[in-house]
Amino acid sequence: MTDLLTLDPLDRRILTELQRDATLSNADLAERVGSTGPSCWRRVRALQDQGILRRAVWLADPRRLGQGVTVLCHVRMKEFSGEAIAAFEDFVRGHEKVMECYSMSGEWDYLLRVVASDVADYEHFLMRTLLKHASVAGASSQFALSTTKYETALPVRGG
Repeated sequence: MTDLLTLDPLDRRILTELQRDATLSNADLAERVGSTGPSCWRRVRALQDQGILRRAVWLADPRRLGQGVTVLCHVRMKEFSGEAIAAFEDFVRGHEKVMECYSMSGEWDYLLRVVASDVADYEHFLMRTLLKHASVAGASSQFALSTTKYETALPVRGG
């Protein structure tokens, strides 16, 4: 587990603003957080160096890109050797339909969030790709009917 870093109020404001909009200019960011441009620039660089800020991305609308189906897929492994786990995790890291993968406690071993263009597209992925993987014993799928909340910004609390 990584050490929790103590952030001062200005760092917390910077993180909050950058999670909302990573395209802010340094001048706009400084104005929003009540600081100077050079101070913000140094702090953003320090947050990057510490690994708190990892990367800046644009969030694409999945429906506009023809990926309107979201599926939560529970996966059960056949075995738990280091090789089997590594092979499965390499597979999910490399597959563009798998958006997230979590190793789980409880009845299932992994939880995947998968996007697809439609049910048939997902069925093709499930039957011809995922379930054919040598490490996978079984899977259970749940289709999201709608999105009630989707956030990417983490809460930034005082320390």
